[in-house]
Formats: sequence, C-alpha cells, structure tokens
Amino acid sequence: MSEQTTDLRETVRQRYAAAAVQVTEGGSACCGPEPVEVDENFGSTLYAADERDALPAEAVAASLGCGNPTAVTELREGERVLDLGSGGGIDVLLSDRRVGPTGKAYGLDMTDEMLALALANTEKAGATNVEFLKGTIEAIPLPANTIDVVISNCVINLSTDKPAVFAETFRVLKPGGRIGVSDVVADDTLSAEQRGERGDYVGCIAGALSFTEYREGLEAAGFTDISITPTHAVADGMHAAIVRAAKPVAAAARAAMESADACCGVNACCTSAETSADPALTATEANSASGCGCQG
Repeated sequence: MSEQTTDLRETVRQRYAAAAVQVTEGGSACCGPEPVEVDENFGSTLYAADERDALPAEAVAASLGCGNPTAVTELREGERVLDLGSGGGIDVLLSDRRVGPTGKAYGLDMTDEMLALALANTEKAGATNVEFLKGTIEAIPLPANTIDVVISNCVINLSTDKPAVFAETFRVLKPGGRIGVSDVVADDTLSAEQRGERGDYVGCIAGALSFTEYREGLEAAGFTDISITPTHAVADGMHAAIVRAAKPVAAAARAAMESADACCGVNACCTSAETSADPALTATEANSASGCGCQG
C-alpha cells in the first residue's frame, strides 16, 4: 500500500471516528444527538420519517450517506445482507427489520468508534440477528458465496482500491446474489482533477468514479445486469446514484465445477481421466494423502 493510499485511508478513518464521537457525546445531552450532516444531499433526511422514528436516535444522527439503499434493494425474509461501511448501523438495523428472524444483517466497518456506536444502537433497537465486523471493504472477512445482498451507502467512493472492493463483493455473494448501493458518481466528462475541484476525498466527491468507470469496474469483477441511476445532484456534474448489479449463477457454477475438478489434490476427480495435481504422486497416492477420498 502506497504512502498516499495509507494517508487517505487514515484521513477517512479519522473523519468518521470524529463523527461517531460527536454523536455519542451529543446523545448524552438533554435534547439528544444532533445529526452529523446538515447538507440536504447527505444524511438522515434521505430516509422516510417512519424509518427514522423506528430506530435509535444515535443511529439516525450518525447517518452520513447519500441515499437509502435498503429502500430500493427489495430485501426478502430470510436473506443474509452485508452493509459495506456500516457506520452507526442505520442500514444494518433497517435490513434486520426486512430480513426478519430467519435472516441476518452484517455490518462491516474499519472504525472502532463507529463499531462501538453501532453495537450500542443494536442493543437499543433490540436487534438479535445482527453482527458487526471490523475490517476493510477491500478485504471482507466473510467466506465466499455466503451473502444474498450487499448494500452500501456512499462508502465505495471513499476506497482507494475500488477494483478490490468490487472483486471482494463478487466473491462473498452467493450465485444469483445482488448489490444495491448508494454512491456518488461523476459525469463521464469530468476528469479526476475536476472532481477534486468540486469537493475533497472525505467529502465523498474527489474519489468518485465516473458512470463509465463504475460500470466497467463492476463488469471486470464479473457482475451483470448493471444499472446506475442518478437520484440527485451533489455538486456540478456529480450525482448521488443507486447502483444495482448481480452475480450470475453461471459464473458461480463454473467456479464450483473447477473446484470439484481439482478436489483432494486430484484433477478430473472421480473420473477415468483422474490425475494427481502433484507430479511426484500417483492419483491414488494424492487422494490417499488428502484423507478425503473420492468426492463424486
């Protein structure tokens, strides 16, 4: 990781740590916490009043996103949802209400202060099928093919390695899984320098991808059925947008077949063409050494 990348990540971490502290300290005041964001383009005002009223005030006050991904993702009972950059937990708690007791909502965040706030909000909300994880969105600490839906609210633009975010998102999604992300996207006509002139990195502007860059990044990771729909302007030539895409079933099936073909150190496992992956061993020896036998 370059020094510039490290510095940017630390700047983002500090900004969101300060926001969490502001909400936590404000929550002890007589009138409750004040929202961190006052700009009409970002924050809790983008959620419906009934959604805000049903959640702890601190979860609402800590909302820093540019949309409401849970409102457009069509979450279903029993699904497993992952929120990238979960902050104070507003989208995780809203997801929890939609997936019900048979589902599960995960939140992933790199900031200790935000994770502590999210856990406190979870306790206040009485949510029981929620789990918060510490980590980065470039290296998601979950197994492959385990998540039905990935959501995120104005966080991917903050990453300094967006291809890694797209690849990791694709990895953890189940076959047929989908994403519903709110993010800031730039007009294709704006250069990186022009985006920087319209706002800083931690303000979710300078690091934004263009519409074409976003689509190409998702396609490179393997996503299909991609749509990027702007919702409102956040700066000249910059838009909050809803990004949707899916992990094709066929791609996951091929990966599973490839894995099966190389099971137990043996290629073409359990077929007449079976050979050892280690040239020093016979197929029988490789199978025996693995201790798992034929998987067919």
